[in-house]
Amino acid sequence: MKIDIGIKENDREKIAEGLSHLLADTYTLYLKTHNFHWNVKGPMFQTLHMMFETHYMELAQAVDDIAERIRTLGFPAPGTYKQFVELSSIKEEAGVPDALDMVRLLVEGHESCVRTARESFPICDETHDEPTADLLTQRMQVHEKTAWMLRSLLEE
Repeated sequence: MKIDIGIKENDREKIAEGLSHLLADTYTLYLKTHNFHWNVKGPMFQTLHMMFETHYMELAQAVDDIAERIRTLGFPAPGTYKQFVELSSIKEEAGVPDALDMVRLLVEGHESCVRTARESFPICDETHDEPTADLLTQRMQVHEKTAWMLRSLLEE
């Protein structure tokens, strides 16, 4: 059945493309955070292990929310590692970084998600796609706050 929500198909496609990049960034950050949760060690182990778990659980829900918005707009959500690698601005890590490098890499990942989300605002504003703009705003708030909290661990 044809979708008639007041946004033209080509505009919905542009929005879905932007969301697909955000989905890929979010999933890649989820995987990185989960990996670091499993592999962190050192004097901050307990704190970081628990913090990373909180973060990856939140990211898991975000992945679902973003994918469902893409589907709502009438397009398939990317869902393979191959697609995520192609779409994501966040790179995987080789090896296991030390705890503070994990924190630094996660700060960078959250900031990447903010930048990716921000790129989709112009088309949302232009097409009056308030639901997507709301989702982007929520994601940016979470990522900015999480980056701040992680960044604080790196301060002397």
